[in-house]
Amino acid sequence: MALLPAELIKKKRAGLEHTREELQFLVGEFVSGALPEYQMSAWLMAVYFKGMTSRETAMLTEVMLHSGRVLDFSRARSLAVDKHSTGGVGDKTSMILAPIAAAAGVTVPMIAGRGLGHTGGTLDKLEAIPGFSVSLTLDQFEKQVSSLGVSIIGQTAEICPADKKIYALRDVTATVESLPLICASIMSKKIAEGIGALVLDVKFGSGAFMKTVEQADELATKLMEIGAAHGKKVASLLTNMEQPLGRFIGNSLEIGECVAILRGDEFMGRSDFEDCRDLSLQLAGHMIWLGGLARSADEGYAKAVATLEDGSAFRKFEDICRAQGGDLSALPLPKHAHDVVAPADGFVSAIDTEQIGYAALALGAGRLKSSDTLDLTSGIEIHRKLGEEVRKGEKLYTLFVRDASFAPKIADASARVLSATTISLQKPKLAALIAKSKIN
Repeated sequence: MALLPAELIKKKRAGLEHTREELQFLVGEFVSGALPEYQMSAWLMAVYFKGMTSRETAMLTEVMLHSGRVLDFSRARSLAVDKHSTGGVGDKTSMILAPIAAAAGVTVPMIAGRGLGHTGGTLDKLEAIPGFSVSLTLDQFEKQVSSLGVSIIGQTAEICPADKKIYALRDVTATVESLPLICASIMSKKIAEGIGALVLDVKFGSGAFMKTVEQADELATKLMEIGAAHGKKVASLLTNMEQPLGRFIGNSLEIGECVAILRGDEFMGRSDFEDCRDLSLQLAGHMIWLGGLARSADEGYAKAVATLEDGSAFRKFEDICRAQGGDLSALPLPKHAHDVVAPADGFVSAIDTEQIGYAALALGAGRLKSSDTLDLTSGIEIHRKLGEEVRKGEKLYTLFVRDASFAPKIADASARVLSATTISLQKPKLAALIAKSKIN
């Protein structure tokens, strides 16, 4: 008997479990174009509200994984290791840790994504570098990983085409936060890369999709279970996203911050990027450890620091840019700036980080719908982070846009960042950036 999309949507709406055949039908028909977006959107929303069993999630991962080609780096110079972040505001660690880990000898085949909801995307940031191509063929990708030890590209038509299409649809249908969809998306794509190990940066807090550390822990556990079932070593770091990571939000601005961290110098007059630098080093250290090039995560961290301090990590980043056509010297920066000042004296005691992300999106740094074109130079500079003191009239944020014609966007974003920031007379107690780490 033929399967009918409407019946499968109704089945999931009722909270019933799909069979493998039903999942293969839904995914296969959507990838081929036979199943329209409106029906897949309805099914995604049903999954969002009703969830999936562990068995369903595992089957969906398997179906998505085998919707395209699966790579094999088992003959690479070292174990292939990648990192995945569940998404945050100002999260730019991929551009820092990939060259660090590769400079330390790890094989790093990285297939990254675009912005999702209020969070930025690695591919969008890399494309702010003039000429940088994230659209290498898989043959080019494999060749670069073999010769250079690292490459960062977007999903091709051959790698998890199901995930690529579903990922884009989730972004614009408010179904991002579904745990089974997150698990299937992450692990199908990462396993298809041909990795032997994976480091997960699972974020929690106001700027993350998982709002509590307990939710992040649950997600990390499920992802690690899927990895273990496929014979992959997986480490998870649960990291705090109660404020943006680093000092800049926005595509070219974040690249500038990454370069400053890799070179150990300044960007736009500042060098206080300690949280972003240390998280990148911690994640890279775990990659070095899982890659078999250190006896512990601490030793991996020390090796990561060494590559940063001796300049080899930055040289590796330059090699990546050169190999993929990017010209770092021509990085564009915004032409128009607008300062948002503090309305009172005190300490920054809370930040609604999700709203900060939406403010950057309102300026043009992200997408309201999948067809939107980004302004790669727009974004936000954060002058005061949690626990830092500010006086009335001092700068809290600077908003950047391409030119002064963006005034309506600036007004919207200014209101958002002000309403998202709490200033109190008492200095708050700051939580640790990394709440927990675990390995399977």
